[in-house]
Amino acid sequence: MAVAVPLTSLLSYWHRAITICEKRAYFLALWPTTHFWKPSNMPQSDQTSNTNWTLLFLCWLLVCVSTSISLFFSYVMEFAPCVLCWYQRICLFPLVIILAVGLFPIDKSVVKYALPLAVAGWLTALYHTLLYSGIIPESIQPCSRGVSCTEKHIDLFGFITIPMLSLLCFSTVIILLLIFKKRISK
Repeated sequence: MAVAVPLTSLLSYWHRAITICEKRAYFLALWPTTHFWKPSNMPQSDQTSNTNWTLLFLCWLLVCVSTSISLFFSYVMEFAPCVLCWYQRICLFPLVIILAVGLFPIDKSVVKYALPLAVAGWLTALYHTLLYSGIIPESIQPCSRGVSCTEKHIDLFGFITIPMLSLLCFSTVIILLLIFKKRISK
């Protein structure tokens, strides 16, 4: 059974969450640029190191926001996660710690720990998105008991679903990690 959530109530929840964390998020978003980014005074190697740090920070920030959204859907909106959602969470939640540890001091080997988790999460999210959209038949879905993997909780703008949000998150993290890996291998 699909639960219809009005967009206004969803926006109301988000507005409350954003106002609580607004100052902290604003500080974290500006902190790398105000404390590390001084292109006129820095040698080229420091600018490259700063850009690498910013890429890793953006990965960490995206993973933190995605984890917060996942927990928001579970505990505030009270959407029970399906089996595939749990598998995606298993790949997502450790990335918060792995990427945070790789930030201070910047660890170039963080890619070899984070990328396999992101790829596993991406593959699970891709399978979940294909199952959700009806491309893969429901007869082979892993959610035979409990919450259905194809239950529609949110359908923003007519096509953005929770599995698609997960797929976009993992895709962005993988792209940022591959850019980081290419930059550090130079």
